Amino acid sequence: MIEIKISKLSNGEFNRGLFATRDIAKGELIHEAPVIPYPNEDHEFIEKTILSDYVFEYGANHTAVLLGYGSLFNHSYTPNATYDINFKNHTFDFYAHTEINAGDEILINYNGDVDCDDPLWFTETD
Repeated sequence: MIEIKISKLSNGEFNRGLFATRDIAKGELIHEAPVIPYPNEDHEFIEKTILSDYVFEYGANHTAVLLGYGSLFNHSYTPNATYDINFKNHTFDFYAHTEINAGDEILINYNGDVDCDDPLWFTETD
């Protein structure tokens, strides 16, 4: 259903993104990414590494590294996918927010809510 390819949106070292290999219906489950949670007070150690760009908030007291394809979704303020945190299964569940055509890059809003247009932490200036 999804594959890693070069993204035109990404300008980092890896330039990767996730793309649909077939049409995906609105509401369809795209991926369940298992998590490795850690306490927020340990985040100071992660901030010293490249992993700090790939972790997600996991409740009020934890942050999580997402396994599988979870940390490879690129950002858009007009995403075609969204995610829910499934604390019971310890996964982030990614769903199609809109119809996604085969070949389209699958994008999420890094702010969590599909309609949140707050500046992202890595684009804010002091």
